[in-house]
Amino acid sequence: MTQARTIVAIGGGSFRTDPGNALDDFLLARTGQARPRVLLVPTAGGDAEPVIEMFQRSFLERRCVPSVLRLFQREHEDLAPLVLEQDLVFVTGGNTANLRAIWALHGVDALLTRAWEQGTVMAGVSAGGLCWFEEGVTDSFHPTELKPLHHLLGLLEGSFCPHYDSELTRRPLYQKFVAEGTLAPGYAADDGVGLVFEDAHFVEAVSFKPGAAAYRVEPAGPAGAESAATAIETALPTRLLER
Repeated sequence: MTQARTIVAIGGGSFRTDPGNALDDFLLARTGQARPRVLLVPTAGGDAEPVIEMFQRSFLERRCVPSVLRLFQREHEDLAPLVLEQDLVFVTGGNTANLRAIWALHGVDALLTRAWEQGTVMAGVSAGGLCWFEEGVTDSFHPTELKPLHHLLGLLEGSFCPHYDSELTRRPLYQKFVAEGTLAPGYAADDGVGLVFEDAHFVEAVSFKPGAAAYRVEPAGPAGAESAATAIETALPTRLLER
């Protein structure tokens, strides 16, 4: 049986903020490998060395074979072997707009798509969760001003909003953008929550934080003469992962 093409889009929280969390263990288990090869793609954060060091330390402790795809000081002439020989790819948070532009310039977007198609587990947090969708909400252009961002990888249909519970303006603005049609219907995830997709279809939401949740957000209907357009937010069952 062919392995499902898996993407796990995480709303926030990872080895950097929550070392040893159960969601990282969940990702490794999805590979089906006793000693999985794991590639960190830290482009959105500018290939920050402290994040890379934390990744290497955290995943070495889990008996993995960690690698890093650096693009600001590129180390590999041919990126294909590095990307396509992995069991798990993890994309960090940061600036989603910059990530998208840099990936396109270096051909990483096409390589990640090939890796996903051949069964590599793809995952990421914040910008690294948003990048797999067609569009979503980003603070790429100003740290306190959220804007829609379109033309992402598009492996997953619709839109995504990370940090749904931890940044006060995320929830109302995402609902507004979806209600008005600025963004397509999509999903939102609290920090600590991962949305699991198999073959581009939503399967379940999992979390390493008690009480954290995921949501489906869709337009309720067009604006009327005396009312603005609204969105419907539907909570999705979220399974708490055990350590």
